[in-house]
Amino acid sequence: MDGIDGRLRYGRASLAVSFFAQGAVFALLVTRIPALQDRYGVSDALLPLFLAAVPILAGVGSVTAEHVVKKVRPSLVLRWVQPAVCLALVGAGSGDAMWELALSLAAFGLCVGALDASMNMLGVSLQHAYGRSIMLGFHAAFSLGGIVGASLAWVGAHWHLGLAVLYGPVAAVLIPLVIVAGRWYLDSQAAASADAPEQAKAAVPVAMKLLMPLCMVLAFAYIGDATVSNWSAKYLQDTLHSSDQLSTVPYNVYMVMTLLGRSVGDLGVRRFGAVAVVRAGTVVSVAGFAVVAAAPGAWVGMLGFTLLGLGLCVIVPQTFAAAGRLFPGASDAAIARLNIFNYVGFLVGSPLVGALGDAWSYRGAMLVPMVLVAATLLYARSFDADPARYGVGHERPRTADVG
Repeated sequence: MDGIDGRLRYGRASLAVSFFAQGAVFALLVTRIPALQDRYGVSDALLPLFLAAVPILAGVGSVTAEHVVKKVRPSLVLRWVQPAVCLALVGAGSGDAMWELALSLAAFGLCVGALDASMNMLGVSLQHAYGRSIMLGFHAAFSLGGIVGASLAWVGAHWHLGLAVLYGPVAAVLIPLVIVAGRWYLDSQAAASADAPEQAKAAVPVAMKLLMPLCMVLAFAYIGDATVSNWSAKYLQDTLHSSDQLSTVPYNVYMVMTLLGRSVGDLGVRRFGAVAVVRAGTVVSVAGFAVVAAAPGAWVGMLGFTLLGLGLCVIVPQTFAAAGRLFPGASDAAIARLNIFNYVGFLVGSPLVGALGDAWSYRGAMLVPMVLVAATLLYARSFDADPARYGVGHERPRTADVG
């Protein structure tokens, strides 16, 4: 036996379900943006305003979550907003007028900000109770959900399914699933009591000066991620002269590599520590961007995007975990503030690369996120775990791992 309370096991499994569901819903939205544009007649000039509004409102939702969780448990916030996100997705695919799309995307953005914040709050609380790295596993569930969602979107496009026909059944499955899973969510106090009283720590007020290095790392990581998700297909087709069919492959490969990297990443953190894993992920990411920028052809370019999936995937989960360690007792507030920079990265990444590509070259544009991600090496010590917060070393020892 490894001494893990059954409530922690159930809490971990139920939260993984939540991450999976969110990954699927998010992928179903972003991969069908062209279909949404056609359904509502959104012009190319107006589309960027719709797309920018979602991360901006998500940032508002994350800030709101920081204040709400002072009076309401994060688990309760998650129970309410996750079904709302699913319903907002259905609303986006079911309307006819542009105002209906605007309303649905606004609801999606606000709720997804609170959802991302509350999910990571619960994940950090569980990691503290476990005494070892498990955050990468939650984000692996998100990646798996993203792969499933993108695959369902491909099926919908291939069979010419209407958005309501695609989104409706998915929501009908996911909403009951997350409602049932929500019965076992564990907040920080419950997670600590399920483990050991030694987990209790006095609250350390959140100081943005201390949190800012992690905020910058998170923003840089999401600039890199947005570069891959928004520009990989165009880059392969226009710059590396691939076929239209081949140009769809890099993002799928990228997502598969994020799943694989996160599935084994917790083992790396337990063995080598968070600092070493983040440094390794950063170096691999920089190498990936360099390969993409210098690639002579499509297949070498895909190798670069493969390296990016393997490298970037470890940075985001460890950033949330580090924020929780930095402010014990006030991790919920720290994560809500940190989460805002998730959306800053998304908001900046895509237009930054597009503007540089048009003004300069897309090969040269790939060097900019490379340099930004490389800056993570300057902040790597921010991921160091204080031994006093986890017992002995960077992990409390256990006799066996928990799957």
